[in-house]
Amino acid sequence: MSYLTYGSSHEISRRRGVAFVFAAGALWSTVGLGIRLIEDASVWQILLYRSIALSVFLYIVIRLRSSESPFSQVRRSGRPAAIAGLALVAAYSGGIYSIQAIPVANALLLFAAAPFMTAVLGKIILNERVRSATWIAIIVAVSAIAIMVSEQTSLGALTGSLAALGSAFGFSVFTIALRWGKSGEMLPAVFLSGLFAIIITSAICVVLGLSFMLSLRDGGISMGMGVFQVGAGLVLYTLGSRSLPAAELTLLSLAEVLLGPFWVWLFLGEDASIRTLIGGMLLLAAIVGNCPFWFATLTTARLKLLLV
Repeated sequence: MSYLTYGSSHEISRRRGVAFVFAAGALWSTVGLGIRLIEDASVWQILLYRSIALSVFLYIVIRLRSSESPFSQVRRSGRPAAIAGLALVAAYSGGIYSIQAIPVANALLLFAAAPFMTAVLGKIILNERVRSATWIAIIVAVSAIAIMVSEQTSLGALTGSLAALGSAFGFSVFTIALRWGKSGEMLPAVFLSGLFAIIITSAICVVLGLSFMLSLRDGGISMGMGVFQVGAGLVLYTLGSRSLPAAELTLLSLAEVLLGPFWVWLFLGEDASIRTLIGGMLLLAAIVGNCPFWFATLTTARLKLLLV
């Protein structure tokens, strides 16, 4: 009886984690639309304002959840939180730069390399098993990325594609750090990422001579993204990370990749190129090819719940 009770609670927790992570991906999918609506702000100005809003939002969330200072939790979380925070800054920076430099569809599909990077890092660092199907999917994904990047002939377009891959890598490191510190409270890692980003982007703005003042429109959109798009999404993703393997986490969050191009097409009329579509189909095929185990797991979970 105790085993069945444990199994039921475990599967309910898993299903809740799946819902949280998928919802996070849906929120993140609006990033391309938000960046496109900004008129004049540079990547560092956007990131600065977004990080300020994110930090304030996370401070409130952590205080409400624990009645404890986020700074105390950051000290207790240790190295996993610090690594996760720095990795998120890299993911933020690469993501915003790439969406400004290349079409949203290209950037988001390149972000889809994250699950495969995470699978490799999870195997190396956490010794999480990587199935043969996942290795095959990685090869297909690399081929798909090569097709999409091959059309980028200008330096700006190429650096945009590389920035998108760098963003995917940063997000993978963030996910691995979450799994590493899953026994503790990891929301402070997201809060810490906002503080790191504020310090780093402020210094960059000073060095580049960028103004700390934005238009009401650009500042409002950037801060709104910090709360509703990045902040709420990362809260859900971090909560979901406690019950799902690292590779599965990034796989589920690919709702961002599927929905992101749709929003910019629907509201801004931005289309994708032929090579992007071909590469995207291969990339999504790799993702779907890596999914049967996940669907089988969920089906087994439902059967267990019915038998309890």
